[in-house]
Amino acid sequence: MMVTLKVLIPEDAEELLRLQHQLDQESKFMLLEPDERQSSLNQVKEMIESFALANTSILIGAAVDNHLIGYISVRGGSVRRNRHSAYIVIGILRQYQGQGIGTGLFKELDAWAKNTEIVRLELTVMTHNELAMSLYIKNGFEIEGTKRKSLVIDGQWVDEYYMSKILIKEKRIEDQI
Repeated sequence: MMVTLKVLIPEDAEELLRLQHQLDQESKFMLLEPDERQSSLNQVKEMIESFALANTSILIGAAVDNHLIGYISVRGGSVRRNRHSAYIVIGILRQYQGQGIGTGLFKELDAWAKNTEIVRLELTVMTHNELAMSLYIKNGFEIEGTKRKSLVIDGQWVDEYYMSKILIKEKRIEDQI
């Protein structure tokens, strides 16, 4: 199986929307339930464009046979006080998990981040999502705390961990503000 990683462009909107709907259907680890995603194709194109225009954001896809099977989105802060920080969302179709695709997406993210002002990467993960936690820890993330009763899934409270990764930059903080 040949996996291609690439920065997504507006022409990828239809594939990204299809992937997001499929992830919503097959995983209870994504935020949205299957019937909640209301994005139109035009809205997804605009979202991809907004990522491309931001110096502190990127959207990377993983494809097999020209079909997206996973993605990682990194949305950087938009004001001076948080522009060094970026929030991550990652989703990989179940049949492709555990095959190194997540690690590949994080390596692409790390390579991109070296040329940005991003110092802090952050995400949340459900405390019982052991596969994702293993991926994040393997890629340098640490648990910062627990967000108790963060979500309701199937009528049950679910806790999430706050996780972050601090990227070492050679610039001094004065140079970044």
